Amino acid sequence: MPRPIDAGCILAKLRKLRIDTPRDGAFLAHLNRLLSRDEAGNMIPDPQRFSAGRETRGVLVIDGPGGGKTTLIARALERHPVLSGVDRRHYLEASVPSPATFKSMGATLLQRSGFPIVAGKREAWSMWEILRARLKDQNITVLWIDEAHDLFCADRNLILRALKALMQGDEAVIPILSGTEMLREIVRSDPQVQRRFSTLILPPVNEAVEGASFADVVRQYCQIAGLEPPLESDLIARLFHAARYRFGRCVETIIGAIEFALAGNAARLDISHFAEFWGMQEGYSFESNIFLAPHWADLDPNEDPDAPIPVTKRKKRKRA
Repeated sequence: MPRPIDAGCILAKLRKLRIDTPRDGAFLAHLNRLLSRDEAGNMIPDPQRFSAGRETRGVLVIDGPGGGKTTLIARALERHPVLSGVDRRHYLEASVPSPATFKSMGATLLQRSGFPIVAGKREAWSMWEILRARLKDQNITVLWIDEAHDLFCADRNLILRALKALMQGDEAVIPILSGTEMLREIVRSDPQVQRRFSTLILPPVNEAVEGASFADVVRQYCQIAGLEPPLESDLIARLFHAARYRFGRCVETIIGAIEFALAGNAARLDISHFAEFWGMQEGYSFESNIFLAPHWADLDPNEDPDAPIPVTKRKKRKRA
């Protein structure tokens, strides 16, 4: 069985693996249609222009927490034949800072572009104007803001105006905003911004569609870890339910279960290792652990494990 140092290397290798799914192709379809092409039809690192050449368009990527949207977009940009290269990247990425304000987001993007730390007294709009110039000077085509739903908690109208400005003029870029359903609702609240974005809603995993492919993932991960694959026939169904049917959570749970199997010097990965990891993460008792409970499908993983079980009072029987 692997020593601790070997187990650490195995887990690090598993975390670096990427699983190709139809989700990847769906995102590229949204992105590639916004890139220009030369006379031969080849994509080039310039934004496609709309509205008589006056503005660009963007993409919203919507998924729940733990859905894997961040990994999906990062991998697509890193691999993109036009936007990523050895010497130059034509995209800039940043996560929403805390506190999430119009000014702090502008400062974060400037710093990510290599601009010196912005003085606190600089006006917010001037930062965004400097950013537009920086993006043009650095030949940035795509600007990706992750966890963008947090950005609109304050200064919503300013952010919406800034997004429109980023898609107009000679410095215009293709913005990608990724976040939860809240982000979609916020963007829909402004028709002028909404019409400039296509929306990719990443669907939850489905056992009928993706059950077999996830079973293959488990077997491949076990092979890398030197473990026999699990035998339980309902493991994937329990996995999907425990992970809230979110792609990223499923992968994280598989790796977590393998971690417990390696730590216990197990020869085979089994459902008890999934139960150990999930119980540690969620704080659920044996009776509420989706990987152990007989009636697991009736359990809601989003319920508070410490919430008291409601007691149903028996109705008094009326006397005849």
